[in-house]
Amino acid sequence: MFEPLLNDEEAAALLGIHPKTLQRMARKGEIPAYRVRRSWKYRASELDNWLRSRAHSQRQSAAFCVESLKGVP
Repeated sequence: MFEPLLNDEEAAALLGIHPKTLQRMARKGEIPAYRVRRSWKYRASELDNWLRSRAHSQRQSAAFCVESLKGVP
């Protein structure tokens, strides 16, 4: 199925971050992005999956920290 690509402003608004921050993350490979000529493009579904995976890993890290503190006075 065809999914339109988002530009920096649209993707940044979706994530709630500044477009320049998003561009920097794209350059570093920290976020799923595609270079199209001189601009970055993003798929909303990939950004959603990326956000969900980060939230899931952060919950697991927090749970691990809580478990490791059990029994510590």
